[in-house]
Amino acid sequence: EEEMHKTMEKLLDDGTIQGCVTMHYNFPIGVSTVGKVITPGRGKEMFIATTTGTSSPHRVEAMVKNALYGIITAKANGIKNPTVGILNVDGARQVEKALKELKNNGYHINLTESMRSDGGSIMRGNDLLAGTPDVMVQDTLTGNVFMKIFSAYTTGGDYESIGYGYGPGIGEEQQRTILILSRASGVPVVANAIQYAAELVKGNLKEVAKEEFEKANKAKLSEILKSLTKDNKKVKDTQEKVTAPPKEVVTGSISGIDIMDLEDAVEALWKKSIYAESGMGCTGPVIMVSEEKLNTAIAALKEAGFVAGEAPDC
Repeated sequence: EEEMHKTMEKLLDDGTIQGCVTMHYNFPIGVSTVGKVITPGRGKEMFIATTTGTSSPHRVEAMVKNALYGIITAKANGIKNPTVGILNVDGARQVEKALKELKNNGYHINLTESMRSDGGSIMRGNDLLAGTPDVMVQDTLTGNVFMKIFSAYTTGGDYESIGYGYGPGIGEEQQRTILILSRASGVPVVANAIQYAAELVKGNLKEVAKEEFEKANKAKLSEILKSLTKDNKKVKDTQEKVTAPPKEVVTGSISGIDIMDLEDAVEALWKKSIYAESGMGCTGPVIMVSEEKLNTAIAALKEAGFVAGEAPDC
């Protein structure tokens, strides 16, 4: 798998291919995937923002970024003015406030209304089934559950037969068009995922992303995001500064660490002179280290209280 991903990255970087579909790819923190499903209520296509990866360790900041990632993907997929809804999960009202502030600052967001009589941009279960918005925004773990349900509700869960897969990794620094599938994805989903990738390439995903990030940054996106995490950052600023050891090739992964503790766990390993990076595996957040130092790193994380033991691979 590692060799295949290296080959895929080389082909993408040298322009031999413009997009690729794969499984179990570890995107860096800041990048997450936008899936596309067919809703059972009306048979409508809907983008799930997001489905794997982590846009930010901070929940509300991540969901604000997820909204932008969903808009980018929908526009690259041919929807000029995608409608956006925010699922009624923890942090939804803060996300709504942040998106409205971004809109007031000049970044156009087409917030839609719930199909329920009380309306509003906060979506409910009815809106999920009907596909009320083009882009449904929520945290990644919830989005991942939705992808499973929408893709496999007719098969009992072990075979994904409907939809377009977990979608492309989107982030401000992400240059490669890489789309994710599950090991449960069946032939219809694989075929749709390849079509999804082709449509995004034709829609010039990279250029759309560049333009949208520029517009959002002009509308003070970074300032809005900082205001959401200012309390966390104050605490962080008072902590000891840790310098990373010399960089190494990291192919070993350690899972079972809470997303909120991920960056602290990386720094704990740096303090032990173990080079580590954070990422997102198929079961959640992971710490990446060299294979040679995997056992040492696990022992260090156990000692620091970040893991109870080595979590099973997916």
